[in-house]
Amino acid sequence: MNSMEPVTELKSRSSQLIQQTHETQQPIIITQNGRATAVLMDIQAYERQRKVLHLLKILAQGDQVYLHGRYIRHSAAQQHFQRKLEGMQSHA
Repeated sequence: MNSMEPVTELKSRSSQLIQQTHETQQPIIITQNGRATAVLMDIQAYERQRKVLHLLKILAQGDQVYLHGRYIRHSAAQQHFQRKLEGMQSHA
């Protein structure tokens, strides 16, 4: 369950609230005039969330590529990368 705090608490107890997010790994919803307006979260939790969202974006893009028939078979991709690797080795 996410904690909710009014913006006045953020102003007066910001260090404690930041420490709370670090310890609990749970975001704190900041309210203003009784309405949710912002989220305070630990940086590690934020970075994890960004990575997950990035991965989901890549998966969704891959799904669209597949649905539109813009893909190659595994064997063709394997041959393509094998040729690339061989070309890199001959230039070394």
